[in-house]
Order: sequence, then structure tokens, then C-alpha cells
Amino acid sequence: METIHTADEVRFTWDSEPIVDGAVVVGRDRIGAVGTFEELRGRFPGARVRSWPGTLGPARVHEGPLPDAPTPRERVHAVLKLGAVAVLEEYVDSPELRAAAQRNDVVVLPRAQSIAIRQTGRADLAVLDETGACIATVCAGRLVHRRR
Repeated sequence: METIHTADEVRFTWDSEPIVDGAVVVGRDRIGAVGTFEELRGRFPGARVRSWPGTLGPARVHEGPLPDAPTPRERVHAVLKLGAVAVLEEYVDSPELRAAAQRNDVVVLPRAQSIAIRQTGRADLAVLDETGACIATVCAGRLVHRRR
């Protein structure tokens, strides 16, 4: 089933011009389309809709050590709560931590790289409020964090 994630603004990159009242269609783990909510609702009438306050854009790459937590799973979840779905391999320094990242579809990168929302690309999204704090994280098409 497809999901339309809609927000006050959508950005292909965090530096790009916003699409006001924008939306991103996610089918399984891929981006299906990006545009205004009105346009995409018409093209995907059967899709579930998730509306978010703030700005929706590409999920982040966590470029430092993973936050401290009692277990590897909790360390990975702490990264997801920050809006990141990728970490640098130099900080994933144990088999347990690597396994926790893999189980949660968190990408382990050899180095930092630029991020963008791309049609047919993996559906990795973050919704940020006006302060830059994460409201929601979508990792490989799954909603893995939502601020209450």
C-alpha cells in the first residue's frame, strides 16, 4: 500500500527551494513521486495519508559516534530519533552494533555523502520542526520514529 507523506514544506535537499504543501509518495521502500499534496492525492487516490507539521526532506547521515545507550538496538534507535538513517562505519565498531543497524535497515557508509529525495530512490525521509528537531523518521519506507 502506498503512503503519501505530506508536510507544510517538502525539500529534495535541505538547501533546495521548498514545495509548499508538498508531499512524497512512498510505496514499499521506494519514493514513487514528489509534488504538491493536491497533485499527488489526485494521482494516488487510494494511498494512506500521513500529515506532518514542519518540513519534510531527506533523512540525515549521522556523522559522529552513536549515542550512548544500554544496548546496540537502543543506540541505533537513538540515531533514528534524530532523523538519521545512515551512520559512518568508523562508528559502528562492534558486530552487535553492525547487526542492530542491519536489522533496522540503517545504512552503514564508508564516508559521509550528500543526501536527496530521488524518485525511485530508497524512501528515507525526515520531518523537522522549525528548530531542526526531528518530528518523524521514515527508514526504507517504514515509519520508525514519531515524536509524541
